[in-house]
Amino acid sequence: QEQLVESGGGLVQAGGSLRLSCAASGRIFSSYAMGWFRQAPGKEREFVAYISWSGGSTFYADSVKGRFTISRDSANTVYLQMDSLKPEDTAVYYCAARGGLGFSVEAPRYDYWGQGTQVTVSS
Repeated sequence: QEQLVESGGGLVQAGGSLRLSCAASGRIFSSYAMGWFRQAPGKEREFVAYISWSGGSTFYADSVKGRFTISRDSANTVYLQMDSLKPEDTAVYYCAARGGLGFSVEAPRYDYWGQGTQVTVSS
């Protein structure tokens, strides 16, 4: 059974760092691209970062470029290193798996989703 489980969220002061993890089980990990999305209260879910199935390609939203880094390892885990955090980064963060070809920022094009982890950045 395919499953994604996020961890690593929490409360941090502005300028601080957090590392989110997403553990994938089942057949998802080996051939799927992975993405991170976030959703703040009252707002739509938005794309944050993407990594291809091989790890060779990454893409970022302009709002996090230069501050966040997505990576994946051979142990079925995807990471989102978040540095220089800002209050506007506060949201529930979700990881997602995409079986289709190519990069996408559109949430409906992702096939599997985790339950989300809360990130709160205080000013």
